[in-house]
Amino acid sequence: MHKKIKLIEVKSELGAGTRGASLGPDAIKVAALDYGSNLFYKIPSIDIPNENFRLFEPQGSPYAKRIKGIVNIYEKLSKTVADVLKAKEFPIVLAGDHSTAGGTMAGIKMANPKARLGVIWIDAHADLHSPYTSPTGNVHGMPLAATLGEDNAANKMNKPDKETIDLWNKLKKVGGMTPKINYSDLVFISVRDLEPEESFLIKKHKIKIFTTSDVKRHGVEKIARDALAYLNNCQSIYVSFDVDSMDSSISKGTGTPVRNGITEKEAGSLCVRLIQNEKVCCFEIAEVNPTLDKENLMAENTFEILQRVVAQIA
Repeated sequence: MHKKIKLIEVKSELGAGTRGASLGPDAIKVAALDYGSNLFYKIPSIDIPNENFRLFEPQGSPYAKRIKGIVNIYEKLSKTVADVLKAKEFPIVLAGDHSTAGGTMAGIKMANPKARLGVIWIDAHADLHSPYTSPTGNVHGMPLAATLGEDNAANKMNKPDKETIDLWNKLKKVGGMTPKINYSDLVFISVRDLEPEESFLIKKHKIKIFTTSDVKRHGVEKIARDALAYLNNCQSIYVSFDVDSMDSSISKGTGTPVRNGITEKEAGSLCVRLIQNEKVCCFEIAEVNPTLDKENLMAENTFEILQRVVAQIA
């Protein structure tokens, strides 16, 4: 591919229910040092100012906790991603919790508003909740709903107050447009931990899903090829990799591990195969939490995947 890479670090964990994800990017750097790698010396990086001071303040709405700070992160991150893309560089986002992925997608659209954006979401979770449906109020379960402009009012079970609704609408509109993607341009890989409200949207909009069983039955090469073929009508593609897509036997160092995931070898091969496609314009890694880990194993596995991805781009 031979593109200049720019790392964007988003050390935020406002959207998570378990503390520690903001330490993920630095844990990956520690893994790089342990491997004797100079990757973080060779590749320039931008650190997005975080709002983690808000963790010590009242959380605000129980249906969209700390959403005010997350709006601010979206605005900063989206502008940075857009600037990197406009400079003809390839952004690799190292995120804390997955809530900020909505800001990444907003930035991709800001850089090229008319381009149809495809999304490959490698994750145990669908992240299709809104403040109206979320059982936890954790915004890391909402980035795709925000990007799709989806309230899921048909399955409403919460009654957020006016301020929360206004902030949610602001979150959806970051980047100056909503929705930013179509349901038909979304692919899930290894999604397996769903609430009924999310399953409703998946069935209603016939979202394309490749299960963990599909990956194991058909192999990474075919899954990657089929996912990219499904998004053939998109001009650009964003790949988002949540480490909890990997099986809970591996992904202990993440806030929401789930059984029946892909292996680290499958995850790495999948990301590498996808990144080889010319339409892929941005790659993101999220949810490494070293406070839940032993001997930084999750970050080491993730760094190995990052290293393989970088080798395909640079």
